[in-house]
Amino acid sequence: MTKQTVLGRVAQLAKANVNALLDQAEDPRLMLDQLIRDYTANITEAEQAVASTIGNLRLLEQDHQEDVDAAREWGEKARAASRKADELRASDRPALADKFDNLAKVALGRQLQSEKEARTAEPTIASQREVVDTLKAGLEEMRAKLTQLRAKRDELVARAASARAQNRMMDAVRSIDLLDPTSELSRFEDKVRREEAKALGKQELAASSLDAQFEQLEGLGDRAEIEARLAALKAAA
Repeated sequence: MTKQTVLGRVAQLAKANVNALLDQAEDPRLMLDQLIRDYTANITEAEQAVASTIGNLRLLEQDHQEDVDAAREWGEKARAASRKADELRASDRPALADKFDNLAKVALGRQLQSEKEARTAEPTIASQREVVDTLKAGLEEMRAKLTQLRAKRDELVARAASARAQNRMMDAVRSIDLLDPTSELSRFEDKVRREEAKALGKQELAASSLDAQFEQLEGLGDRAEIEARLAALKAAA
């Protein structure tokens, strides 16, 4: 996988809007399950690519350090050869002194070559370090997004279970309403009230009959009084 491909994949997945994807999904839970599987697979793929990129960076850093160390070692060899040449020249051994000066020049040439190689690698190493930092940050965002997806999936499952429980409860309530036993009590109450009204009617009838009897008694008393007074008038005559 190339550097551009890795960067593009990490950036695209890290910026994915979970809520927008859910809004477009016919079945959010299935969508989340699929997203989690895709994210997990892509994170694994990206981790392998990032690990490879980091490995290449470490090799570049090792090569650079080797060049730096080699430049220092060749410099030390050049100084040693130059000192030896000076000692030989001081002891009147010019031919051998020239040989060590030539060795010093060879060492200085190797030092110069190692320094150039180290300087040439430095921009590449700096660029690779930026790439690695970017990839690491992208991976962290992807892992955070995966955690968000899992939390969203768990929340959705819990809400769905709660909704199903509420629906079952409401269905039970509606069934109770349809088979309400208090409706039988209402009918029985109506029957009792009718019986009570019938009793009241009988009481009223009985009361009216008793009143009539008392009225008849009162009428008989009046007639008896009239007959007595009539008899008294006749006796006075």
